[in-house]
Amino acid sequence: MSLTKKVAHNTLIQIASKLVSTALGLLAAALITRYLGPAGFGEYTTVITFLTFFAVAADFGLTLVTVQMISGHPTDENRILNNLFSLRLVSSLALLILAPLIIWFFPYSPAVKLGVIISFVSFLFPALNQIFVGLFQRKLSMSRDAVAEMLSRIILIGGVILTRQLDGGLNGILLATVASAFTSFAGHYFLARKFVVIRWAFDPLIWRQIFDKAWPLAITIVLNLIYLRADTLLLSLFKSTDEVGLYGATYRVIDVLTTIPFMFAGLILPIMTTAWLDRNPEYFKKVLQKSFDFMAMLAIPLVIGTQFLGRPIMIFAAGDDFAPAGRILQILIYAVAAIFLGTIFSHAVIALEKQRTMILFYAIASFSALLAYLLLIPIFSYFGAAAVTIYSETIIAIFSGYCVYKYSGFRPNFRITLKSTFSAAVMGLFLYFFSPAYQNTLVRLLFIMAAASLVYFLAMLLCGGIKRRDLAVIFQKNMASGEPTYDGPKL
Repeated sequence: MSLTKKVAHNTLIQIASKLVSTALGLLAAALITRYLGPAGFGEYTTVITFLTFFAVAADFGLTLVTVQMISGHPTDENRILNNLFSLRLVSSLALLILAPLIIWFFPYSPAVKLGVIISFVSFLFPALNQIFVGLFQRKLSMSRDAVAEMLSRIILIGGVILTRQLDGGLNGILLATVASAFTSFAGHYFLARKFVVIRWAFDPLIWRQIFDKAWPLAITIVLNLIYLRADTLLLSLFKSTDEVGLYGATYRVIDVLTTIPFMFAGLILPIMTTAWLDRNPEYFKKVLQKSFDFMAMLAIPLVIGTQFLGRPIMIFAAGDDFAPAGRILQILIYAVAAIFLGTIFSHAVIALEKQRTMILFYAIASFSALLAYLLLIPIFSYFGAAAVTIYSETIIAIFSGYCVYKYSGFRPNFRITLKSTFSAAVMGLFLYFFSPAYQNTLVRLLFIMAAASLVYFLAMLLCGGIKRRDLAVIFQKNMASGEPTYDGPKL
């Protein structure tokens, strides 16, 4: 199978698998929110957020470094992966073990503190999974990742249902989360055996190379963590568990949406990396432009549609008790749009190997966002947190775009973005007149969402925003000459 067909085939499989996995994840979240309610889900969110700080700090940028290193050194793939896995195991254990100790210094309820003790091990398995994810990205076999995730989602749903039947409360839900995380790791491990057999390895030279590539990413990830998760953590310190639960439920929807740009960027990262290493900047820019257009075509209608459907989406996603979260979603969706566009640029920075230049920008965004959180959350609660999240994601997207321009000369063409904006406005006009009558049941909500999507698609088609083979540049390259073979419409 040619590279073009293999990329397209694996992309289709991954998208379909991810849709199923995402649907299962939404079902699990819906069961959890309805069982725990806003206050109980607030405690659950606090436990997960607290542990996330340690898990993300332990990431050390190894997921993206995995793709980068094995793309540049395919003959040493097995040795590199073994060392990456071993380093990840050491760093994750060293940091995650601190969480059950440090939690006692925070003014949380006994339920939250016990929850951290129960669940901290569940964050070790996803940390190790990321090495396998990097391998699957390189091999264009992300469907294996999706299969493992689907298995874990099924275990989670089964565990949540069992907890509800036994009335296991918060601790039962957290134990189900641990079982789900272990299932995901086991699935990733066995599905990766086709490509590599993971063993303990300590090669000082490789570890040094990993550190050299990873430390800029590690710093940016920690800074990234400050503006991404500090809002929920500070909200849990200043406000009630009910408010944390509403905000946390909204973030569940946001997290589902943001898997799209990260999944897509994970697919194009090896392509951009190879293009840049092959000294083919024109192909690099074409891939980046088409990726930017695709993200804009998805993000803009999401923003417009959520303004009309935010409340019913949250009701059906989390339950009637979470209806007030609809207003939070209507605000946070702007941050999602920034993430859609910014993720493409941030991955392009990695392909250019210019991660270090982003450290200052991440520092500015993180500390200014932290200050804003401290000022606004005590006054405006989750609305203040959401507003600052929009600011931080937007400024990071701008900084990443500037970095890409500085080192590659790429400047995005906004023709498709403008056409997408126009088409989304047409869709919004449709929703203004018709959506109020179609929000009473899940079937009606799904119908109006499908109808709005069709209106948007037709508007894009009529104004020339969508053309045949418009994304073909991402998957076409003349491997013999190293020159792009894209012959579709020009921007």
